[in-house]
Amino acid sequence: MSLFKKYRAAEPLDNRTRILKTSQRLFAFQGYGNTPTAQIAREAGVAEGTIFRYFPSKKDILVEISITGWVGLLTELLTELSQMNSYRDIEPVIFNRMLKLEETFETMKVCFLESQFHPDLREQIQHEVVNKMLRVAEDFFRTAMDRGVYRPMNPKVVARVFLGMFTIAGFSHESVGLDRSSFLERDEMARGLTDIFLHGVLSPQTQTTP
Repeated sequence: MSLFKKYRAAEPLDNRTRILKTSQRLFAFQGYGNTPTAQIAREAGVAEGTIFRYFPSKKDILVEISITGWVGLLTELLTELSQMNSYRDIEPVIFNRMLKLEETFETMKVCFLESQFHPDLREQIQHEVVNKMLRVAEDFFRTAMDRGVYRPMNPKVVARVFLGMFTIAGFSHESVGLDRSSFLERDEMARGLTDIFLHGVLSPQTQTTP
């Protein structure tokens, strides 16, 4: 293989991908309602009419970005849970979520914020993705309880708490003010969330006090 072929620039994105990536960025930073299709077209480098060749409406762009983003979260959750060495090994899952923040931030911001303003989109996401995430996490923690690793509790509640942490970890610089560039802060956050999840916040002395 020649050096030219080996190091040549990547092929340009196709129109559909450029439209989605541009829309995702604009929706994340100025909101869906404040982003006209004319601006999407201009910044994606396509004619406005080209957008409607791929998406019947601007809402269809939002739906695709949101559903794809949530499916990505589900896929990552399944992968990370399957790679855990034990039911106590929560910290790497949380830390990995933080490391992936940069590549998923725009998508997640659109997923979380815009779904609040579009009930039909929220219901679709809940039905197609979030409920699946809850079932996966619930089954995981029920198994841990059955094996005696976790104390008997309602696995559905534990699953919701874990997914809340999973979400906070991925959105940490927005939700709790972490510096994106600080590995130390992210490491401390992952360790802290894991400790609270596994051991609670009461001291051993308090727990034994009647």
